[in-house]
Amino acid sequence: MPLTDTTIRAAKPSEKQQKLFDGSGLYLLVFPSGSKVWRFKYHFQGREKLISLGQYPAVSLKDAREKAAEARKN
Repeated sequence: MPLTDTTIRAAKPSEKQQKLFDGSGLYLLVFPSGSKVWRFKYHFQGREKLISLGQYPAVSLKDAREKAAEARKN
């Protein structure tokens, strides 16, 4: 189920890092400190790669999806 802005804002930090998945490799990593960072996971030449797309709320859900789509094209 894709993320919504309401779900993201309601995400509270816990003892361990949490991953909130949006789909197609895009997820929001919630740190115990309360920071929320967008990450995009993909495979290239048989290896898993990870890109950081920015910190929420500076990078919105819409912007993160656009950046992930752009990264998929390249």
